[in-house]
Amino acid sequence: MDEIAKPEALLEKLADDLKKLLVERGINNPLMVGIHTGGAWIASALHASLGITQPLAMLDISFYRDDFSRIGMNPKVKPSSLPPQVEDKHIILVDDVLQTGRTIRAAMNEIFDYGRPASITLVCLVDRSGRELPIQADIIGQHLQLGAEQHIKLSGPEPLEFVIT
Repeated sequence: MDEIAKPEALLEKLADDLKKLLVERGINNPLMVGIHTGGAWIASALHASLGITQPLAMLDISFYRDDFSRIGMNPKVKPSSLPPQVEDKHIILVDDVLQTGRTIRAAMNEIFDYGRPASITLVCLVDRSGRELPIQADIIGQHLQLGAEQHIKLSGPEPLEFVIT
């Protein structure tokens, strides 16, 4: 198993890399969207550090998942808070751990129910092996190799810590 960096150090890396990417792509005033729960914590920190002026949006993708039979329904469904119009907006989608790609697919399905964004930039704190869908992040804090039987979870929000089981 790889050694994992502290979440605070990864957040700094994400912020620096994201600033550079937004400049390269000429994106001003994007809409940042965090996926509940860990992605929302990361998005909140990035939103503040980048000084984004649009309100921070949140998604709970529980109703958009395609794997209820395997993982069950999340008993603590939270409301999503997207602006009524995402049409032609540049969206920064933030999650804590990218593994299978199913959470990101569900999040994009929900976003597209609100309209067609100009672009979606995916930012993830950790990218680990185990992809089931062809989804990759634009900005990653750390690539992590874990065994197939291992799982990583971000706990928080204060302090942010990784738990590997």
